Amino acid sequence: MVAAAIIIALTYIGIAFARIPKVNIDRPSAAFIGAVLMVLAGVLSFNEAIAAIDFNTIALLLGMMVVISALNRAGFFALLAVKSLVVAQTPKRLLLVVVVATAVCSAFLINDVVVLLFTPVVIRACRMMRVNPIPYLIAEAMASNVGSTATIIGNPQNMLIGINSGISFTRFFLYLSPVALLSTGALIAVIYLFYRKEFERPVNYADDPRVEGLGYDLKVIKRVTPVLAVTVILFFLSSSFDLSLPVIALGSAAVALVAGQMSPSEVIKGVDWLLLVFFVGLFVVIGGANHAGIFDSFLDRISITPDMTGVASLSAFSVTASQLTSNVPLTMLVMPVIQNVPGHLLWVALAAGATLGGNLTIIGSVANIIVAEGASKEGIRLNFVEFLKVGAVVTAITVGISLSLVAAEYHLGFLK
Repeated sequence: MVAAAIIIALTYIGIAFARIPKVNIDRPSAAFIGAVLMVLAGVLSFNEAIAAIDFNTIALLLGMMVVISALNRAGFFALLAVKSLVVAQTPKRLLLVVVVATAVCSAFLINDVVVLLFTPVVIRACRMMRVNPIPYLIAEAMASNVGSTATIIGNPQNMLIGINSGISFTRFFLYLSPVALLSTGALIAVIYLFYRKEFERPVNYADDPRVEGLGYDLKVIKRVTPVLAVTVILFFLSSSFDLSLPVIALGSAAVALVAGQMSPSEVIKGVDWLLLVFFVGLFVVIGGANHAGIFDSFLDRISITPDMTGVASLSAFSVTASQLTSNVPLTMLVMPVIQNVPGHLLWVALAAGATLGGNLTIIGSVANIIVAEGASKEGIRLNFVEFLKVGAVVTAITVGISLSLVAAEYHLGFLK
């Protein structure tokens, strides 16, 4: 148990403080090294390490990444940018477009990928309109977290929860889409109030607002987009026809590779393999800790009950802990603790708390970090304190919305 405890502690320190000065380590490598140490230290045998990997989640994530990569190579996101930014003729409209487009796309496409593709477009739009990009980048990052709350495929932690909880795609959507919808409205209001002067300034375009130069192939988009549409429909129908979400995702990925008439190798190269390595490593680390009984001793010290007291406790813990490790490692850490608690209530609380809590600080979620790094490459610095000021208000309001709606669903008997 001692070896497992040390390894999991070091792994999470590596994840929380990635890029430690003079230490050549980042998040994927921290998880990978932790997994290797679990085997070398004898906590898990090699076969037990393989068994600890949740291949259902990996398959779901991989399948969706291939579909998204195909959409990206077809120019789907470039076309979306063109259509959206033509509408955004004023700062206020640009805010609405950024938040709504990011939130909706993040609900049905993995939010980390969405912000990776959207951030350069948002920056370009701000420069064309000669407006301060900071409010829009903060709004984009937070909208990606808020919107992704709605579905199992919105973000990696929801995929973990959906696969391990047994909650159907449709039921998950019914539980949390109202939270995402109301929280999106709250986010727009908070950003507007914080930066009201910025949104009232007149616009002096520096370039053509039609965003020329973003390439897309309409013929290819028409072949690939229906694959995404059918995939989402099948996800909603999965519980009725006993369809597996990972199988649907992998099947859709295979169809996208063929239907797009693009180089399959180039599409596959677009997959975020580092994120998959990160997941695999964490599965092994958490599996080793679970095998060593670390979570048994943890459970002896806490009591998480399937009621609103448990929901409030889990939400508070999720919001706080996600600032140290970000929401994916947090979710993996908490899942063994609630695995044997009956019902859906705590799983829904974890999905909402871990995701919405990611908006508190710039390191609270992977999506925030991606936006910050993308902005940095363009010479724009997202200030930690400024993000925190907005994030504290957004997190307080959205988590409050989540707790209120979950409480209503619980007392009405819809959520147990």
